Amino acid sequence: MVRDRIIQTATRLFGSLGYDGTSTQLIADAAGVGVHTITRLVGGKRDIYVAVMTWASLAEKAVFDTAFTEFTHDRAGIHMLADRYLNFCVDNPEVPALWLHRWQSDATDITELEGLYVQPGLDRIAHALDGFVPPDLDIEYALWTVSWCIHGFCVGGVLNKNGRREGPRNSVFLRRFRAHLHQLVDRMLQVDQ
Repeated sequence: MVRDRIIQTATRLFGSLGYDGTSTQLIADAAGVGVHTITRLVGGKRDIYVAVMTWASLAEKAVFDTAFTEFTHDRAGIHMLADRYLNFCVDNPEVPALWLHRWQSDATDITELEGLYVQPGLDRIAHALDGFVPPDLDIEYALWTVSWCIHGFCVGGVLNKNGRREGPRNSVFLRRFRAHLHQLVDRMLQVDQ
């Protein structure tokens, strides 16, 4: 309905322009509604942003909820977790874009989101990886490394031999990135082949 359209539109705009670069008027214009409709259905700009980040975080959580029902405590299970998150980010590029904006100090006055959504997810994955973490590995940084890599690839891609950016929509580059992601995880966790 209209509220969903507002959230979807705001998600695209916040993902493209960031919180600081997106006005409520811009969201209203792009959604084809008046500012008063947005205010009535969602609230002010901060409320819209929190609704967008809540939606994104719940969508991410749903991916992991499903993945954890199929998780096996082995190399294949670990790859499956990484693949599911990569697939989600490929299918929803606005989500990694939202997080990249936050990591660049966007919406710094909204501080509660990471504690509500990011940390519990990291803790859940770290717990699932018990037994795979070498004593000299900082699991928090290892998980952040995987997240940074996936987000960076899905939003920015990589350069091809001609110097042009190729991203996840190019199946050859996506396949190469997935293989690299598996190798990265295997080496960080020292997972047996």
